Amino acid sequence: MNDKETLLGIRRGIEKESLRVLPAGGLALTPHPIALGAALTHPHITTDYSESQLELITGVHAGVDDVLGELAEIHQAVYRALADERLWVSSMPCGLPADETIPIGRYGSSNIGRAKSVYRMGLGQRYGRRMQTISGIHYNWSLPGVGTDGYFGAIRNFRREGWLLLYLFGASPALCDSFVHDRDHGLQRLSEHSLYLPHATSLRMGRLGYQSDAQASISVSYNCLDSYAASLQEALSRPYAAYEAIGVQTPGGDYNQLSTSLLQIENEFYSTIRAKRVIRSGERPLHALRERGVEYIEVRLMDLDPFEPIGIAADTIRVLDTFLLHCLNSPSPGDTPQEGALNARNQHRVAARGREPGLVLEHWQGGERTLADWAGDILAGCAAQAELLDAAHDGDAYSAALKRVAERLRNPALCPSARVLAAMAQDFDNSHVGFIRRQSDLARSAVLGLPFPTALQQRFEGLAAQSLAEQARIEAADTLDFEEFRRQYVAPERMEV
Repeated sequence: MNDKETLLGIRRGIEKESLRVLPAGGLALTPHPIALGAALTHPHITTDYSESQLELITGVHAGVDDVLGELAEIHQAVYRALADERLWVSSMPCGLPADETIPIGRYGSSNIGRAKSVYRMGLGQRYGRRMQTISGIHYNWSLPGVGTDGYFGAIRNFRREGWLLLYLFGASPALCDSFVHDRDHGLQRLSEHSLYLPHATSLRMGRLGYQSDAQASISVSYNCLDSYAASLQEALSRPYAAYEAIGVQTPGGDYNQLSTSLLQIENEFYSTIRAKRVIRSGERPLHALRERGVEYIEVRLMDLDPFEPIGIAADTIRVLDTFLLHCLNSPSPGDTPQEGALNARNQHRVAARGREPGLVLEHWQGGERTLADWAGDILAGCAAQAELLDAAHDGDAYSAALKRVAERLRNPALCPSARVLAAMAQDFDNSHVGFIRRQSDLARSAVLGLPFPTALQQRFEGLAAQSLAEQARIEAADTLDFEEFRRQYVAPERMEV
């Protein structure tokens, strides 16, 4: 897996979520801008949970600069359609209205469009709408010649050591108190409307993030495709009492959720990394994996970087590449439910206390290790992969990026999470919304200042028009009653081969 041709074959793509906000820092409650096309069918610009939460999706690229270049172009098209609205550059949300006021995504009148909205209605019923306004960056990654078993080996190692990425790149140590209104949060008051933990790296990936008792009850095995698929299907099929109490529909016939099972669909399973395969139209992701195997892996624990106009830097991508190669090329024994629980404890410890001097973690092979010592070993393994990547690319970009980022281990003040708190204290009276609002303004100015050739403008105008036409075509082609469509979609046999 380390020859030049293979390493030059790494492919990567980015999915980046951001809330649309008003200039004063409140959530924009406007519909998805028509100038951006149809969220249901646009290949690069859609919404995630909320109508106010954009998701920007690049294509698949061989070069780091290429994927960042496309992400920047998508941002250019978006900002030009937003008028005075901004993209919120933090993973933790802006000032939020009452939970029920947060709008869920709308995708038109087709069966698939309605199903997407009903799924989001279910998320709101199960976890609350505020939790769903958290945003992040997903990094999709593949390497030629790696089969399903190889990807699962990498995933197991990633789950063991992925806490390092929270330390190095976590950028959400504080939040606006509107996010935890009427919740038991365990945070400390920093200013009138800001809460934090002094050594936190990523509150998004801690116990206030995508967490619930229901999710905690899911024990997924990553030992092979069969065990992974079986454990996930069990969660997709098992009724859950609290969700049965909600019901699929109200007495008046409105939909509450797609199903009453522990998970409505595969995407509801919140994990730091996923095994993925491009699906065909109407296909369930689990069926695609079972039939054709793992095609790539999706890293899901990366915070938005508020110091980068498009949310992620080239150094970050290069370190992710070296870390994923390290996970892929290291021995990876099978996992156990006990190890899964240990990994979760380490994740929450680093999310809440990662920069705490002398922090101790539980090692999956037994005993305890300080974060600093264990991280040093992991980074040494990454350095070996960086050298191989540099040799393949005839340069030193990977080793240089890793060295710059590794300085954060020796000097925690360089961590994005520490820089966020320092900037909040220095210029914004410790206001999270004040700081991120300024950074969002700077990001908007930086992107709008980039050249936007007529050809690029016309391409995005064409994509928007095509997406609206495609949505209309889908709506016109529907023949099934929605309830029958829903029943067929969630049927267990749809997940099997």
